[in-house]
Amino acid sequence: MATLPGIANNPDIRFLGKLLGDVIRAYGGDTLYQRTEYIRAASVDRHRGGTDVDLGLDRLSLDETLDFVRGFMLFSMLANLAEDRQGVTAERGADLAAALERLAGEGIDKAQVMHLLDHALIAPVLTAHPTEVRRKSMIDHRNRIAALMLLRDGGASETPDGDNVEEAILRQIALLWQTRVLRRERLYVTDEVETALSYLREVFLPALPALYQRWDRALGERVPSFVRPGSWIGGDRDGNPFVTADSLTTALAKASEAVLVYYLDAVHALGAELSISTDLAPADAGVQALAEASGDTAESRSDEPYRRALSGIYARLAATHRALTGKPAPRPGALKGERYPDPQAFRADLVIIARALRQEDHQGGGALSSGGALGRLVRAVETFGFHLATLDLRQNSAVHERVVAELLKVAGVEADYLSLGESQRVSLLRHELSNARPLASPFAAYSEETQSELAILRAAAQAHATYGPACITQHIVSMAQSVSDLLELNILLKEVGLYRPGGASGEASSAAIMAVPLFETIGDLEAAPAIMTEWFALPEVRGITAARSFQEVMIGYSDSNKDGGYLTSTWSLSKASTALKSVFADAGVGMQLFHGRGGAVGRGGGSSFAAIRAQPPGTVQGRIRITEQGEVIAGKYGTRESAMTNLEAMASATLLASLEPDALSAADTARFSAAMDTLSASAFAAYRDLVYGSNGNDAGFRTFFRQMTPLAEISGLKIGSRPASRTKSDRIEDLRAIPWVFSWAQARVMLPGWYGVGQALSAFPDKGLLAEMAQGWPFFAASLANMEQVIAKSDMGIAARYAGLVEDRALADAIFPRIESGWQQTHDGLLQVTGQSRLLEAHPALDASIRLRLPYIEPLNLLQIELIKRRRAGDEDARIGEGILLSINAIATALRNSG
Repeated sequence: MATLPGIANNPDIRFLGKLLGDVIRAYGGDTLYQRTEYIRAASVDRHRGGTDVDLGLDRLSLDETLDFVRGFMLFSMLANLAEDRQGVTAERGADLAAALERLAGEGIDKAQVMHLLDHALIAPVLTAHPTEVRRKSMIDHRNRIAALMLLRDGGASETPDGDNVEEAILRQIALLWQTRVLRRERLYVTDEVETALSYLREVFLPALPALYQRWDRALGERVPSFVRPGSWIGGDRDGNPFVTADSLTTALAKASEAVLVYYLDAVHALGAELSISTDLAPADAGVQALAEASGDTAESRSDEPYRRALSGIYARLAATHRALTGKPAPRPGALKGERYPDPQAFRADLVIIARALRQEDHQGGGALSSGGALGRLVRAVETFGFHLATLDLRQNSAVHERVVAELLKVAGVEADYLSLGESQRVSLLRHELSNARPLASPFAAYSEETQSELAILRAAAQAHATYGPACITQHIVSMAQSVSDLLELNILLKEVGLYRPGGASGEASSAAIMAVPLFETIGDLEAAPAIMTEWFALPEVRGITAARSFQEVMIGYSDSNKDGGYLTSTWSLSKASTALKSVFADAGVGMQLFHGRGGAVGRGGGSSFAAIRAQPPGTVQGRIRITEQGEVIAGKYGTRESAMTNLEAMASATLLASLEPDALSAADTARFSAAMDTLSASAFAAYRDLVYGSNGNDAGFRTFFRQMTPLAEISGLKIGSRPASRTKSDRIEDLRAIPWVFSWAQARVMLPGWYGVGQALSAFPDKGLLAEMAQGWPFFAASLANMEQVIAKSDMGIAARYAGLVEDRALADAIFPRIESGWQQTHDGLLQVTGQSRLLEAHPALDASIRLRLPYIEPLNLLQIELIKRRRAGDEDARIGEGILLSINAIATALRNSG
């Protein structure tokens, strides 16, 4: 497939585009190739000159339409790959060495950095939020192409297996062309678990230890293991009835098996590598003791204590594998060993060997003690334990409330807990938490909901006993709106022994799993400081937090955006973080914020590096967790190289956000914050008026939204295990944020990422102050930069065609012009504030990336609209439904975000 003349500076796109064209001609036929080329060239002409060139879409048959959409989708997929390789979308320049240099310029030395890292935590948390439209098979082919391109970069003409490299790339593209794009069956939780495991096993396990070696060199000493992955998959049951005790058990068991197999392979490889003979080099007493205890009496290894020691370690690890998985190790050993009680014991044996090599290496210039495979394995054990990734639990506070109410009623403690006021609830719950007596009885009958909640918490308690307490450390309480919401969770944890009351002799209460409030709506964010103040005032909570030294709070980007619009959501999150900092400081508790971000800007997406850097001063404190969702996971962690780039960006940004002095003076902070309050109030009013109307429940807008966008059609993609709405209501409040954002993106409106901002910028009187904020305030600059991408990807001309899908023309004519006008105001206001003559003028690489895609997206939008019209008019041809879903997939791939 030919490519745009304007991208001649990216040879990878030209190369891959040509190969795709060859594949389309070979497997789709010359007619399809010629028609595809005509549409591509005509669309390019339209975008160059703005003329209304006939694209010839109406001359495509239904079968040709499906093939055409696949071709354009694959080109976008390959263009994404090429750009990732060139660093267009990567966090370029965001490496630890650059961060250290910047900090040194601010007078912050490496000792201060190491002090921060001693208690730091950076955790990317993988979730199963359904925004990845591509099948895993498609992503696997894409990653094989990426690996082959690396060989080509190095000048290799053959693969290690002897294939010609360019022919191998062509073969993978041909396989992509013949791979079914759409899932035929909906995803199950087990499918989501397997997908997440593939990233953890194939990318995180090798990438993180390699990164630590780089960081050790940068700092000149061994840094603490402060980056650890997390997951929600198998434990996030908020609105997902398919997450059960069984799915939790399965997720934990599979993760443990994956990491143990990795360790077994690594120890086996070390045994082959460490062939040191005592005839040539002495071995210290520690290694000799391990060798003697191993049971390895082979004469051929009698002079090789390191190998014998590793034989014993392997035997113990194999026994651990059998104990935790119920299965023998994939490569059974001849020796028998006692299982390791915990990862620390396994690490201790490895450290004995590493220390011996260091001692022995004093005379040898450090060749054996500079890390290597043994150093990476020790890092892996520190980072991944026997659990691989910490699995969070999550449930809605309303569910906990109902379950606790039933337990109290059946136990004869309180007949109508739900009717109690907040202070009465807190008093009752605290009394119940003060003693170890359980509420649940094995002889009583409970609702299915209560049985399910108790079962999953019992499974969590069993997991702690099996894999260690690091396997589950947090339980997120969604829609947390009061202290009782957190106490209710602790009541349930007490039922399974994961919360223990303080004793009569004065010992403090303890909680093996932390209750983490998730503040989601604008109102919840505003109430968060008062709730946490009341929480920390409870004596039992003071004991719990003192034991672990910090408390986590999760803040939600998605629902706050749907509730109040982009600008108000962003500012409310920032203000809540700042206010919480003071609350935590007063309580003497370390603060750990968990940022619930999605891929799209309307759900907190954008550059992680910029987002972390833009956090309010003093709110990061070396500890941050961030959700990684859907298509973002493949984009950031699809290969080891991209994972290392993005993980290093997170680490660098966290250091800078934690240690750099505040760039703003107190006076500027006050001025800018007052301006943001004004902007936010104006944007909020405009957004709420459009989406919810004066009565807060605008049925007309709901109808407009559902008919203008492919919301109903998106549900056919089968990209997640959970329902699109929390309830059967059609209210926007009850719709999940992902389909809300996804639908607007498909229609090229991107409304959640900008609406209301234009009205706010236009009404603000001091334009000079706004320009000053854009130049000197990282928060405002990052907010505008993210919004600028959204505006650049949106298209009101195409959006107007989607508005034509609305059946009530009077309704469409009343609402769409408001959206169109708001977009123009936002566009013009953004340029005025940033001082640019056109969008993305200051970001030419990103500008080129988006411009590349526009001629490929427009035909997809136009075809989608026509297919939706036919389907909604009653045409039941299965190819129409398939074409709609293919177009959704293709547009999402081209836009590089879904929800």
